[in-house]
Amino acid sequence: MTKPPIALEARKPEEGRLFSPSAGRNKAVIAAALSEILPQGTCVLEVGSGTGEHGIETVKARPDLSWQFSDPDAASRASQTAWAAHVSHDFSEPLALDVSDAKSRAQLFLQYDAIFCANMIHIAPISALHGLAELAGMVLSNSGQVILYGPFLMGESTAPSNLEFDASLKRINSAWGVRDLEAVKHIFAKQGFNSAKLRDMPKNNFLLDLSKS
Repeated sequence: MTKPPIALEARKPEEGRLFSPSAGRNKAVIAAALSEILPQGTCVLEVGSGTGEHGIETVKARPDLSWQFSDPDAASRASQTAWAAHVSHDFSEPLALDVSDAKSRAQLFLQYDAIFCANMIHIAPISALHGLAELAGMVLSNSGQVILYGPFLMGESTAPSNLEFDASLKRINSAWGVRDLEAVKHIFAKQGFNSAKLRDMPKNNFLLDLSKS
């Protein structure tokens, strides 16, 4: 069986760094939003860090943040390390974390203040979403928050482009698809994250900020 691609786009390499066209388009606006949302000195675990560009852009705007990269893909982790070498910020080694794997999740012993995950839950099986919620319950304190970026299905108010995107993903892999907003909130509520704030982002994307209070 052919393993599905880690990304839906071609990523240009340069000195070990990978460049994501989609991250290039949205990293600045995401970094600006995270800069407003995250408290001073927040220790962030990024799940599915991809090329590493989102974390790099965010710590440039907020050097007070502690940022931990993670990804199940070795090439992506190598890119994160290469990007980290180009900025004056102290990064730990990227984690080989697969949130859909209980054994992989169990290897995390540190506590974090926040989890950030961009554009992952729709290009992964639903087990990854459940695993992400379980991970949040394990490694975040009672004041911790989960911030998800990407598209969501929202009933009759769903943007047509997100419905088209959902159909295209399911043609690639039937286990993929844009996730229903209320279903996502319910999955995290089972782990105690009962508060949800939704922030509109460009191109019919959103930031979903989940917390326990």
